[in-house]
Amino acid sequence: MLIPKSRHLHILAFLAVIGLLATAMFFEHVMMLEPCPLCITQRIAFLILGLTSLIAAIHNPAGRGLRVYGGLILTFAIVGAGLAIRQLYLQGLPPEEAPACMPGIGYLADVLPMNELIRVMFSGTGDCAEVQWRFLGLSIPGWTLIAFIGYSLFGVLEMIRKRDIVR
Repeated sequence: MLIPKSRHLHILAFLAVIGLLATAMFFEHVMMLEPCPLCITQRIAFLILGLTSLIAAIHNPAGRGLRVYGGLILTFAIVGAGLAIRQLYLQGLPPEEAPACMPGIGYLADVLPMNELIRVMFSGTGDCAEVQWRFLGLSIPGWTLIAFIGYSLFGVLEMIRKRDIVR
């Protein structure tokens, strides 16, 4: 099986992240869906994935470099998948078991110390348990989980590929 050049795949991965983040901005600013702390943290994970892919495309590595970038992409994708799974878990809880709702993330950033803000960003709040949008039966974190799984597979591909082959 012929696999496109690594540089082309990284450019596609970067463009996919741009599309995902543009979709998030559309949801927030056009559909007026307020992002929760876990949503914002997943956006950051996508941003890091996109920047890693952009740097890899510019660098155009071979050999060990492919494995390093692949490992970074796999690591960030696994972290993002963990965040999406956490949000799906919160969305599956009965309302009485969901964590308490908190003020918006802007207010929390102003009043909470950094270590507490990071804890809230990674653990979620009651806002993270609210399902605001569905498509084909999946909520937003369900779709982001699929994207993170795709990036994980891409990271593994970059780690195991021997060389760039193109027709």
